[in-house]
Amino acid sequence: MTPLPPPGAPLEHYVSAAPFDPMSVEAASAELKRVYQASQLRLMWWKFRQHRLAVASAVLLAAFYLMILICEFLAPYNLHTRNMDFIYSPPQRVRLFHEGQFVGPFVYGRTMTLDMETLKREYADDRTDIQRLRFFCRGDAYKFWDVIATDIHLVCPAEGGEMFLLGTDRLGRDVLSRIIYGARISLTIGLVGISVSFLLGIVIGGLAGYHGGVFDLIVQRIIEVIQSLPSIPLWMALAAIMPVTWSPLVIYFGITIILGLLDWTGLARAVRSKLLALREEDYVLAAQLMGANSSRIIGRHLIPGFMSHLIATATISIPGMILGETALSFLGLGLRPPITSWGILLTEARSVSVIAFYPWLLFPMVPVILVILAFNFLGDGLRDAADPYR
Repeated sequence: MTPLPPPGAPLEHYVSAAPFDPMSVEAASAELKRVYQASQLRLMWWKFRQHRLAVASAVLLAAFYLMILICEFLAPYNLHTRNMDFIYSPPQRVRLFHEGQFVGPFVYGRTMTLDMETLKREYADDRTDIQRLRFFCRGDAYKFWDVIATDIHLVCPAEGGEMFLLGTDRLGRDVLSRIIYGARISLTIGLVGISVSFLLGIVIGGLAGYHGGVFDLIVQRIIEVIQSLPSIPLWMALAAIMPVTWSPLVIYFGITIILGLLDWTGLARAVRSKLLALREEDYVLAAQLMGANSSRIIGRHLIPGFMSHLIATATISIPGMILGETALSFLGLGLRPPITSWGILLTEARSVSVIAFYPWLLFPMVPVILVILAFNFLGDGLRDAADPYR
């Protein structure tokens, strides 16, 4: 018997699976019945599962967000640990073999010389100094989520040794550890910002689309004004008015609110256009006759009808907020030390001469690019899965 296509495949595949085999036709009918009786969520999952790039992006993002929960454990060094003997040390290569013999994961020790003409530190591997890496080991002390005091790390350098897999910065701080710590801020600011944007977009767009009239006219003019302003100068202006006396935590929430306040317009227009079409449906009239108020009709009957589209839209909007925070921090108007984000790490590479001599300071760009691409691919997959009958 010819094998059947997977669940969620286009219906014509079932028809052409085995046109002359009665057993195949019977099995295909059972599959069609299962498809027609499946819930909307199951149909979306079948459709999303076929988008392999979106599934891979979802796995990558899940790994990133799980990482921020245990970043202290994953980072080899503490966030502010300085190694003054290894300022601007280039990345070290992890090796398994030494002179043809298997040793296990290790790095070579380093010697530093100072070029008296250029005053540049030059590092060279000492092949006689084999420093084996330790796993689930004791290293720099830290407080896990500022609650539990411990010093357990996933990987540590050898006793008395050094391990800088992505190099160090101008203060001798490990770039890899700072990237891992910075992920907690850069990834969460997008989620918090989209929550603000989601709330404003649904409430304002929902009221404008459901009631219409003067309120809808005013909302549309406000949206047009906000969308006509250039984003980056507006971000810079709003970020610049925050007092320098504010604590880093307050600055974090201030930047988040700014990003959310400027990103709700596109979502509000999408909600408004949907509600303009759905408010004429018979079930809306039935809810009105039963005495339901506007908030209940919008929240319980209209919004759930296209929630999948809103989720896809929100997923695509998160990268814009991450880029916004990165840009503001890179320009010195966003988050401020001691808070660390990927944008703050990139401020180390604002000079062309620094990039020319120490290109590894651009490594924080790599997770930014990966996360932005993953969110965009995930949004494409969710957008396709939101309409499984297409």
